[in-house]
Amino acid sequence: MTLPPRFSLRDRVAVVTGALGRLGPLWCSALLDAGAAVAAIDLDAAQSSDAFLVLQQRAPERVRFLRADVTARSALLDALSACKAELGDPQILVNNAGIDQPPGSGRTVRLEDLDVGDMCPVFDVNVLGTLLATTIFGAAMIRAGRGVIVNIGSIYASVSPDPRFYDHIPLDPPFLKPPAYGASKAAVVNLTRYFAAHWAPHGVRVNCLSPGGVADHQDPRFVRKYSARVPLGRLATDADLTGPLLFLASDASSYVTGVDLKVDGGFVAW
Repeated sequence: MTLPPRFSLRDRVAVVTGALGRLGPLWCSALLDAGAAVAAIDLDAAQSSDAFLVLQQRAPERVRFLRADVTARSALLDALSACKAELGDPQILVNNAGIDQPPGSGRTVRLEDLDVGDMCPVFDVNVLGTLLATTIFGAAMIRAGRGVIVNIGSIYASVSPDPRFYDHIPLDPPFLKPPAYGASKAAVVNLTRYFAAHWAPHGVRVNCLSPGGVADHQDPRFVRKYSARVPLGRLATDADLTGPLLFLASDASSYVTGVDLKVDGGFVAW
C-alpha cells in the first residue's frame, strides 16, 4: 500500500494488546500495511484466529506474537523486553485488550440484581490492563522522547446502550448490556486525557478511538434497529476503522492529543 508520507509507519514498532480478539487482527493488519513491525500480545489461553495466522504468513519478519496478561505487570515487562530484543523499541501502543459483554456471553440478570463481583474482571482488563500497558510501554517512549498511544474505547463511554436493540431476543430476564462495559470505557477515555496532559512534554501523544457498532454477523433484527439509530444508516465495517487508527498512530495527527475520536456513523450526534 502506498501512503502519503505523514501516514507512513515505516521503520516503526507497534504493540497491539488483545491481538487475537475480534478487532486485534484488524489493527495489526492496518499497522503492517502502513509499514510498521508489530508485536502482538494476548493471553496464554487465547486461541489464534485465522485472521491472525494470515498476518503471520504475510509478513513473518515483521510480526511477533508475545504471550502476556495485561493485568500482570511482570508479564508485560517480559513482553516489553521481548519486543525490544526482536523488533526494537516500541513507538506505538494500541490498547485493544478488553472484555465486552454481547448477547450470548453469559447469564442474564435484572438490573437491580447485578452482582458486583461479575463486573470486576471487566474493570480489571479494560481499565487496569490499559493503565498497566500504558505505563510500561509508555515508559520506553518517554525515554526515547517520542511515541503514540491509541486506546480503544467505545461509544458506550458516552451514551447508554439502548435496551430496545435487544428486546426481541427471547431471554428471561431480558438481555441487559451490563453497566461495567460502558463505565470501564468511560474510565479509558479519562485515562486518555490524563496521560495526554502529563506526557505531552515528553513527546508522547495519547488518544482514544471509540467505535460504534461493528458488523459481525449480528442477527438481522438487531442490525435493522441499530442502523435506524445511526445517521449514516448502517453498522461500521472493518474498513471504516483502519483509516482513523492510522491517522491517530501516524504523524498525520502530530498536533492531536487527548482526543476521543468517535467512529460511529453519527450515533452520538442525536
